[in-house]
Amino acid sequence: MTNYTAPIRDVRFVLEHVTPLREATAQPTFAHAEPDLVAGLLEEAGRFAAQAIAPTNRDGDTEGARIEGDTVKLPASFERVYRQYVEAGWGTLQHPVEFGGGGFPLLVANAVKEAITSANMAFSLGPLLTTGAVYLLSHHGSEEQQQTFLPKMVTGEWAGTMNLTEPQAGSDVGAVTTRAIPQDDGSYRITGQKIYITYGEHELTENIIHLVLARLPDAPPGTKGISLFIVPKFLVNDDGSLGERNDVHVVSLEHKLGIHASPTCVMAYGENSDGAVGYLVGEPNTGMRGMFTMMNDARLGVGIQGLAIAERAYQQALAYAQERRQGRAPGAEPGAQSPIVEHADVRRMLLTMKAQIEAMRALCYANAHAIDLAHAAVDEAAAERHQKLADLLTPLSKAWCTDLGVELTSLAVQVHGGMGYVEETGVAQHFRDARIAPIYEGTNGIQALDLVGRKLPYDGGAFVKSVLGDVRDTAKQLPADLEVVATNLADALEALEEATDWLFARRETPDDVFAGATPYLRMFATVIGGWLLARGAAAAHQALESGDTGGFEPDFLRAKLTTTRFYATQILPTVRGLLPAVTAGADDLYALTPAQLAP
Repeated sequence: MTNYTAPIRDVRFVLEHVTPLREATAQPTFAHAEPDLVAGLLEEAGRFAAQAIAPTNRDGDTEGARIEGDTVKLPASFERVYRQYVEAGWGTLQHPVEFGGGGFPLLVANAVKEAITSANMAFSLGPLLTTGAVYLLSHHGSEEQQQTFLPKMVTGEWAGTMNLTEPQAGSDVGAVTTRAIPQDDGSYRITGQKIYITYGEHELTENIIHLVLARLPDAPPGTKGISLFIVPKFLVNDDGSLGERNDVHVVSLEHKLGIHASPTCVMAYGENSDGAVGYLVGEPNTGMRGMFTMMNDARLGVGIQGLAIAERAYQQALAYAQERRQGRAPGAEPGAQSPIVEHADVRRMLLTMKAQIEAMRALCYANAHAIDLAHAAVDEAAAERHQKLADLLTPLSKAWCTDLGVELTSLAVQVHGGMGYVEETGVAQHFRDARIAPIYEGTNGIQALDLVGRKLPYDGGAFVKSVLGDVRDTAKQLPADLEVVATNLADALEALEEATDWLFARRETPDDVFAGATPYLRMFATVIGGWLLARGAAAAHQALESGDTGGFEPDFLRAKLTTTRFYATQILPTVRGLLPAVTAGADDLYALTPAQLAP
């Protein structure tokens, strides 16, 4: 199993030329994130991920998580590395300065998250949920709640979780039945059971702050009757010290296909008393508003998981292809065995991985960049546009990147041949780990429905058309040396615009729109990925022409041009092929009865 190296050079290129960090640091909110400081931070994060976290990935897969008594035990390597993670302050980067955070742009924090996730996806899930919980309480918690919980959650001394799902309420959150009974002291007693709770119980932190959806006695039905509660594992005394254990306990752990060291818990609230002590966040029956704040943050984080696991698998596949000798490549001497990297089909697989990973990275970073500018821009109109762009890109980041995470880790197995199917090689773990990402934080089908149902109608469709206009402008402005990129990007854009117009024309027949949602998201994300790669290629071309490479090696810049051409000729043409699937309508989907679907 190969080592991991954080792709800092490519990250730096994206931050300079595709999603310019300088646009964020030009705002007063992020002025302290100077280039030299960020460069040093990224280098150190890459080193920590590679040297400290990456070696724990195999331990996590083979040892996994296990229940011992009333707690969950993780591999010893996790406990050691998590202490180092907290001591170094890696979890504080994006959080508010007033609670001990670094106040860095999300763009920088997510670059660090990518490295940590590539190093060990199962490990990264704990900090991911804590980050989301901090984000939620920063926006919706009372001042008292923020002062009580956020300082130690920001440092990582305390963890956070998200408690939505119940046995009868998966994606249909409105079916939640967990109860919250008000008490005379202003607290609530929470009773019920939650499933699929990531890092619901463990001993990495002193306390775990559960954010729980539940219903008040007089709550209206559906999502309009859901409230949000803080339910700590240990109650917190007035002086900030930990008090007695709350009545929240792990019942069992799920036995999963992958991410074995990430404890996915069934949690029971109030089984041993009249209820676990909870505290209302915000107003009654507004829980979904708060939880969506956390979920949207997590959706981009999960998109980064698709990118990160694909990067780790790609590095392993590339190393194997350079070492493994099999067959004789064209031009090799008779009787010689060539490294399989010299065979055309292996090259095709490796370039497919490389090109799409770079497109995924650009998309996820563009998403974070838009969130940063929406938060920090002084101009109100600019902030509104950036927020709309962030909202548009979020379902693309989550769904496309996690779908590709599965596809590209599968390609990495294929590069290994039969050895890829052998667990000892290690690459199969990446494939298994990646498979959860298209499912959690809103299945990718839900992301597609969000795109066509909520995001396309922004400004009556004018906003999406303006974004596609930006894509067209980039295609027109590419230099002659990138003509093939311009031609294929323009053709893919034309197909996407045709699909967009068809969806708008059919908006009164939602079955037809929803039937085309998933292939449409694939079209949209593939075009946006091509657009962002084209922007990077234009910058690389300009650097090579001018001789001012900005510290990037000419070979790296030339590789950028080649990778973008490959994406343009091999990936972008699939967009037009998806057009018939978008515009087919729903008739055939519903033409068969459930009985006819049976074999």
